Amino acid sequence: MVLDAALRFLTAEVPRWRRENHCYSCHNNGDAARALYLARQRGYPIDSEVLEGTTAWLGQPAQWSQVRGAPAAVSANLARIQFATALAEAYRAGVNRDGRVVASAGRELRSAQTADGSFPVEAGGMPGAPATYGTALATVLARNSLIAFGAKENARAIASADRWIATAQPASLTDAAALLWGSTARNDCRERLLGAQTSDGGWGPQPKLPAEAFDTALAILALSHANVSGSVLERGRAFLIRLQDGEGAWPETTRPAGGISYAERLSTAGWVTYALLMTAR
Repeated sequence: MVLDAALRFLTAEVPRWRRENHCYSCHNNGDAARALYLARQRGYPIDSEVLEGTTAWLGQPAQWSQVRGAPAAVSANLARIQFATALAEAYRAGVNRDGRVVASAGRELRSAQTADGSFPVEAGGMPGAPATYGTALATVLARNSLIAFGAKENARAIASADRWIATAQPASLTDAAALLWGSTARNDCRERLLGAQTSDGGWGPQPKLPAEAFDTALAILALSHANVSGSVLERGRAFLIRLQDGEGAWPETTRPAGGISYAERLSTAGWVTYALLMTAR
């Protein structure tokens, strides 16, 4: 099955970065690990040893912004948000419920928020990518993590992010999907996505561009959250299933398209696996 193959790939790759590089990465121990924590929630038999090192690392929020290696070194905010998002999924999975860790993670996230409520992450003038996010997706993920870490304790930061999400103007379909995921009231983003599905069932970063794995995963996450169902989601899922490669992963989504990147390959696989798990019936 598609998900079984994807999880085999991720369980092999998630601990590999630490083993070979003696540090933790946003792509392996953030995006990819997040999918494995969700799989555990959904009843898949993920060996605890696969996530042991990641779970220990996620328990040290004060260290997150010091992670080495591209692309996280470009932005301390990006590292904070990616690891916080993985920790939030581990929390939901019951893997780490330490109140001190959650409080520390909330402080780390709040330190990355600006006065307008957003969590800025530079994407080089391009739409956000699997391992680089961009500001719209970073803000939505940070806000979702703050809710997981305690809606009451983080109420002011969440409310400020909500105001930004409600009014931000999407510069790409990637942004539109992120904003719809953050607020189902964003009917403008919903309609923009519905009108941009490609003939093969996927979505690209902009209308009329070829569909990409990451953009499609993000679109079906957002549309599912907005209670869109039926052929739109099924065609998106079918596109992703067709695109899976022999290793159980997906071609990396890069900006510009067609690049080669281990980081983006791992994050792409994490995002697609997460989306397929979240939208499975």
